Formats: sequence, C-alpha cells, structure tokens
Amino acid sequence: MKTPRYLVEDLYTADPSAHVFDGKLFIYPSHDFESGVAENDNGDHFNMRDYHAYSMNDITGEVTDHGVILDVDDVPWASRQMWDSDVAHKNGKYYLYFSAKDKNDVFHIGVAVSAKPEGPFIPMKHPMMGSYSIDPCVYQSEEKEHYILWGGIWGGQLQRYRDNKAIECGGEPADNEPSLCPKIARLSVDMLEFAEEPKDLLILDENGEPLKAGDHDRRFFEASWVHKYNGKFYFSYSTGNTHKLCYAVSDNLYGPYTYQGVILTPVVGWTTHHSICEFKGKWYLFHHDCVPSGGKTWLRSMKVVELEYDKDGKIITIEGTR
Repeated sequence: MKTPRYLVEDLYTADPSAHVFDGKLFIYPSHDFESGVAENDNGDHFNMRDYHAYSMNDITGEVTDHGVILDVDDVPWASRQMWDSDVAHKNGKYYLYFSAKDKNDVFHIGVAVSAKPEGPFIPMKHPMMGSYSIDPCVYQSEEKEHYILWGGIWGGQLQRYRDNKAIECGGEPADNEPSLCPKIARLSVDMLEFAEEPKDLLILDENGEPLKAGDHDRRFFEASWVHKYNGKFYFSYSTGNTHKLCYAVSDNLYGPYTYQGVILTPVVGWTTHHSICEFKGKWYLFHHDCVPSGGKTWLRSMKVVELEYDKDGKIITIEGTR
C-alpha cells in the first residue's frame, strides 16, 4: 500500500492510535469539528468534544464506525478539548487513555474502561493522579507490563512542569539548553494510575548529547509513540512547529534514545500526529492532514500508508502532502 489512503469521509478525524485486537485493526482518533473558536498557538481551535472508534478487517477494506465511545459531558472532571487518546487491553478489559482540560483549563490524562474494544467506555471520576499535559500512548511489553508515555509543549502545557511538579512561571528552556523531554511511567496493575514516579525519556543527538530546545527540526514537541522492531525500541514523535514526524532508537524502553531521522515530511496543516502498527505482516503509518478540508488546520482527516525499513532497520522517509 504505497499510496496513502484516507479512512473516513463523513467526519474529520485526527491523531489516530491504531492497534490490533483479536485479529482486527482498531483505530482511535480524535474528532475535529467546526466549533468557531479562533485559531491560536495554544490550539484552542482544536476544540474536540468526543471520540469515535473505527475497525477494519483488512487494510484496504471497509472501515466500520462504531460511533461515539466517550463524550466530554460523560467525564465528571473534564471541561473541553478532548485531545489525543490511546487504548490498551488487559485481562478482558479495554482502557482508553485520553487528554482533556479540567474545569480550570489544565490538561490531565483520564482513563475510561470498556469490556469491548469498540466501546462505549465508562470514565473514572477523576484524572490519573499526578498526570499532566497531553498525548498518552501505552506500550505493552513482552512481559505483559504496560507503560504510558505522554507530553506536549505550547498548548500541551508540558513547559509548565519540572520534575513532575507545576512551576510558577513555566516556559521552554533557552535554545542552548536541553529540550523538554516526553514522560514515561509504568502503569499500575489495575491500569488506572502510575505505578512509579514519571521519568524523562531522553533523546540524544549523534554525539550522545541531549537535543537542544532550539533544535526545532529534531526536538520533541508532542505525539509520543513507541513500537518495537527487530529487538529495538523506536520512539516516534512530532516536532510541532517544523511539522515533521521523527524517530529515535534505543535498546531500552526507558532510553536514552538516539535520534535517527524523519519518518514523514510536512503535510498540509499545522499538526502532525501519528501511530505505527503492524497488521498482517506489514507495518503501517497512521497520520492525518488537512487536504480534504481545504487546508483548515483544525479540520483534519486521518489516513494510512505502508511503512518500510531498509536493511539496517532505518525507517524509509515518507513524503508528506506539501
């Protein structure tokens, strides 16, 4: 499947998280709509309010919409902006991890639970204790342990925290200082809380030095994702204002990771957000752009394209829509 395929035509969908459950491909995107909120650097125009679940039996086949699986009005603590989400499976239950703002406009990560991958999902009454920022991604190890990765700067509010604590006047580091890191933590046995103090996931350059905050072509901005290929951990992410999907590789889930290159060059639209999933023996990149909406950055459409590696395990760069 060398040509990207748009997956949904009747809704605007973005930030797709793809997983295989019981041999079927499930995709959990955010749901864009025209809310009328003015565009700004904090992303207030991305004013999503619910999530849908989609499934496919084959990568080129029909896409089934299972409808709304969680609405902001169903979440006691949330007020608005249901941003990126991810789903994990354990012991017959499915756990939806999602980012949303509370009544004070502070982002946290919430959890909702279902007996079926297609939902609907029932949310917990409170966000995860000690959670902050956006874009949760959950990785299941070969030992069946689950780990959550997250974080996003600017509107994602990661710059407001240091050492997992809110600070008075949060901001990005200076250009010559190490960039802010995505976060990682092992999940509790019941999948509802952190089982440990969250840690930085460090990304290094080719000289073994942490990427600098001013290195906008490579530094982490948002959209954490991790997958394993040929015994290596691949951490992929968005550079935000330079509109690239990049990746780094490590022998250890916790890192440090060494920067490798670009997965996807810029697409039409401001954000770049993705997931990577193996399905029926091939690897696929799920992402989005704004071509169907005529370039409206807040009205995105998810798509899929095959992801390939070279003989050394490097991801072959995919050209975006610009």
